[in-house]
Amino acid sequence: MSKRLIPYITMNGNAKEAIEFYEKALDAQLLFIQTFGEMPENPDFPIPAEVKERVGHATLKVGETELMFSDTFPGSPFSSGNQVSICITTDSVEQAQTMFDALQQGGQVGMPLQETHFSPAYGNVTDKFGVTFQIFTEARS
Repeated sequence: MSKRLIPYITMNGNAKEAIEFYEKALDAQLLFIQTFGEMPENPDFPIPAEVKERVGHATLKVGETELMFSDTFPGSPFSSGNQVSICITTDSVEQAQTMFDALQQGGQVGMPLQETHFSPAYGNVTDKFGVTFQIFTEARS
């Protein structure tokens, strides 16, 4: 099993600008970017036209580490200065569930741990200290 902690920065519609800035400022390399419009459609949650160009997820390589980014989805709360969370990446669904269950004790679940189009087990939770964690399980090949 592997486990990594990755800073995850949420922007309010200006993630592409921030990514370009950090590419230059930190001599970073863009590894992946996907807009909300490029994600698979979910008929229960249609994507409004005005957000289709916003960043749904991006990863920058900075030296030996990574930084992840996304824009907020309309209606999601955003507070400048408090937009960094920690993404815990694992390759084990069981490990993801154990960490998620432990972190939610006394905290608040933002998205239950569940299978998504990009992960066999993804969710987010704010722990009892106010720290937000995203639990991301890598798909096994």
